[in-house]
This record gives sequence, C-alpha cells and structure tokens, in this order.
Amino acid sequence: MFRCPNCNSHDLGKIGANHHYCWHCFIEITTEEDRIASVYQVEEDGSLTSLNDLFLEESSRLSYLD
Repeated sequence: MFRCPNCNSHDLGKIGANHHYCWHCFIEITTEEDRIASVYQVEEDGSLTSLNDLFLEESSRLSYLD
C-alpha cells in the first residue's frame, strides 16, 4: 500500500488493476510496476486534468510506500 503523492493520505481506493483514487484530495493515480505512471485531478464534470508535470520526475519511484 502506498500514500497519495499529493496529500500523503492512505485513504486510497482501487478503481482498476493499476488505478487508485484518493478520497482525501480527489486525484486518480495510475501505476506501472513500482512506479507512478500518471496523476490526474478529477474535475467536477468528471473529466481528468493531468498533474504529471507536478508529480512525475524521471525517477518517480513510489517513495510513498510504507
């Protein structure tokens, strides 16, 4: 289990095989192996806005693991 890269919360729900949702700050996280692949903010209309430029670096290993 890992923490949200935005709010550091453990309150994550699994919405797909490699997709998680943070119930605290309303972002969607996609993972691949042990890396965060993408981060999106869920907008009021249900659309997704990419937050990759804020959270992803070349070495974006899941440093949010416990």
